[in-house]
Amino acid sequence: MCKRLEIIPGKRVKFLKFFQGKVKDPVPEAERLAAYRAYGDVSILGALFEPYMDMVFGVCFQYLRDEDESKDAVMQIFEKLVTDLKLHEVSNFKSWLHSVARNHCLMKIRALRVMSVPGSAEIWELDLPVDPASDDDLFKSDRRLDALGPCLQKLTHQQRLTVELFYLQNKCYRDICQETGFEIGKVKSYIQNGKRKLKICIESNESL
Repeated sequence: MCKRLEIIPGKRVKFLKFFQGKVKDPVPEAERLAAYRAYGDVSILGALFEPYMDMVFGVCFQYLRDEDESKDAVMQIFEKLVTDLKLHEVSNFKSWLHSVARNHCLMKIRALRVMSVPGSAEIWELDLPVDPASDDDLFKSDRRLDALGPCLQKLTHQQRLTVELFYLQNKCYRDICQETGFEIGKVKSYIQNGKRKLKICIESNESL
């Protein structure tokens, strides 16, 4: 079973325990970012990063599927921030950090593909989840959820089945292939075309 995993609460990375409690007074995030860019104090960066450790670990585990590798990735991402936040002015730290974590993991996966034996790339492709942040737009509002059922019925059987398995049951490409017997290329096509039709149908209901 290889369901796309959400954030896993409570899995803290011990190397950041040092930073917990260093900043006791509530300081706005923007001020902490500015202070770190100005002074380069790693304890300030640690205080910024600590509340988002579960989120970063969850993103890493979603892509890497290994607890130890995900913990290592969290530390690598923190080390990356030490330099990157001195160079970039960030307005929304949480959103930016989510993108940094996702891109870091995708680069690790691509590197593994390059080093992998012939034929293994397809296995990675079957397991690789699509970024959920780009898909949730179909399911954000109650009104869209109300329209989802009738719109699903307008899809072909193959589109409806794969869309439900992927988005509503959080199953990855490999599981869908095994459950339906469809080839990977067909699964991707059904999901892509099904999502496009769903979006058109739901948005047309919103305009009524």
